[in-house]
Amino acid sequence: MEWLLPAVGAYLFIFFARVIDMTLDVLRMLMLMRDRRILASFIGFCEVTVFVLALNQVLAGGLDDIGKVIAYAGGFATGNYIGSLIENRLAIGFVSLQVFPQPCQCELIAESLRSRGFGVTLVEGEGRHGKRTILFAALKRKDLKLAVRILDEVSPNVFFTVSDAKNIHGGTFPIKRKGY
Repeated sequence: MEWLLPAVGAYLFIFFARVIDMTLDVLRMLMLMRDRRILASFIGFCEVTVFVLALNQVLAGGLDDIGKVIAYAGGFATGNYIGSLIENRLAIGFVSLQVFPQPCQCELIAESLRSRGFGVTLVEGEGRHGKRTILFAALKRKDLKLAVRILDEVSPNVFFTVSDAKNIHGGTFPIKRKGY
C-alpha cells in the first residue's frame, strides 16, 4: 500500500499542474487577442514553466503508467474549462451589438438602451422583407449581459448578433452606477 502514495501524489501533481497550465494558456490567448502583449508574455512564461514540470513527471519512468497519462489529459480538459470560466468572468474587451428589430420597436429599443447609457446608432438597410432599421452599439464585454437584459425586457423575441470588437476609439459607454 505504501507504493500507492507516491503514485497518487504524482497523479495529483500532474493533474493540477496541467489545470494551472491550461488555465494560463486560455488567459494568455485572451491577453494576446486584447493586445496586452507584455501581460501575455509573462503569463506564457509561467504557463510553460508549469507545463515542463508536468510533462517531466509524465515522462519520468516512461509512458507505461496510464494513470499519469489520464491525469495529464484530465488536467488539460479541466484547465480549458476553468480558463474559459475565468475568461468569461473577466469580460475584458469590447463587443459590437447589432439589433434587427421589428419596425415599430426601433425607437423603443434605441431609447431603452440609450437611457441606460449605451450609445446606439440607427442605420437604414434593406433585407429579405424590405426596408429595416438596424441598431448598432459598441459595448464593453462586461456590459453585454445588461444590454441583453434590456433587449429581453423591451422585445423578448428581437433578433440580434454580437461580434468581438478588437479596437474601439471614442463612443458612448454607460457610467457604472449602483443598481446595474
